[in-house]
Amino acid sequence: MRQDEIWDVDAAKRYDTPGTGMFAPEVLGPTVDRLAELAGDGRALEFAIGTGRVAVPLAERGVPVTGIELSAPMIDQLRTKVDEATIPVIVGDMATVVAPGAYTLVYLVFNTISNLLTQDEQVACFRNAARHLTPGGRFVIELWVPELRKLPPGQQATVGQVEPGYILLDTYDVLRQHVVSHHFTFDESRQAQLFRSPHRYIWPAELDLMGQLAGFELETRHADWSGADFTAESRSHVSVYRLPPE
Repeated sequence: MRQDEIWDVDAAKRYDTPGTGMFAPEVLGPTVDRLAELAGDGRALEFAIGTGRVAVPLAERGVPVTGIELSAPMIDQLRTKVDEATIPVIVGDMATVVAPGAYTLVYLVFNTISNLLTQDEQVACFRNAARHLTPGGRFVIELWVPELRKLPPGQQATVGQVEPGYILLDTYDVLRQHVVSHHFTFDESRQAQLFRSPHRYIWPAELDLMGQLAGFELETRHADWSGADFTAESRSHVSVYRLPPE
């Protein structure tokens, strides 16, 4: 399935979970704090802005935010919160579409670079970020670390998360570096809903090489938005890449 088919009207309506999950204050607060710090007095561009989970509170902090988004239903959901004048959005692929103006910060959160399913597209995404940035500008990526250590020989799936009413199961194709995330939601009835999304996983070292190809240097890498140390046991990372100053 194409990404614009996956992120359809139903997915857009289910995406926002105010106050919980990705929208919990303890998750969203440090994210917005760090991005506002990195943007400084400049403008920010969000690749795959979605429904504005991060962009809306970042704009409320006084950072001018523009977005790029492939899914029209996700943009429609964003428009229930803010208008085009507040957060302009360009419709298209984050690997190729160009937004007007120049930015001190481009950011890509919550594993979304993995929605690009080839290495070429992911490299193009880095180059597109560089194209939008002023000298010394930063590209920030939040991404999970592939959990292949949990994958015994002969098995194709890992359990990513289990909580009341929700199970995440990831199935791996290690030859192509592809993974499909299966999101099961359910209640006390016998019925469950399944949402699936395909990804191409990226090791941190491979991500750094993509950055080098686009002219970036890795500035910092932490395990979360609050600045925890990144270790061999970290399940995700926030990596800040920077272009050379003039």
